[in-house]
Amino acid sequence: MHLGVRRIFKAVLIVFGCFNVLVGVVGIIVPGLPTTIFLIIALWSFSQSSDRFHRWLYNHRLFGPTLQNWTAHGVIPRKSKALAVTVMIISWCVITYSFDGWLWSGVAGTLMVVVAGYILSRPSFRVNTPL
Repeated sequence: MHLGVRRIFKAVLIVFGCFNVLVGVVGIIVPGLPTTIFLIIALWSFSQSSDRFHRWLYNHRLFGPTLQNWTAHGVIPRKSKALAVTVMIISWCVITYSFDGWLWSGVAGTLMVVVAGYILSRPSFRVNTPL
């Protein structure tokens, strides 16, 4: 990849990562808006673009432990799972009520079941295994 294109791509990823951190921080305040997924996206974005921002987010005193557990063990806390599934159910009800016919409700419901299945299949806490 050309050096100029690579720099632009890294700059775009840094801006994208910062945007996701911002949305994640807003998610702390706004009920129903997830925090963790946006921070995971930001962490990935920074891992592709800036070691400094990646280290900052990964070692952050508030966000770091959750991101470290996700990175190392794929952990999604039980409280986050419950919130995610609850928000999906509420969203599906709103979609079903808002649209005529079954198409949008069916598509959204199918996607939400797949995502909920993945979320629920992840461990809720870190399991300490002996070496």
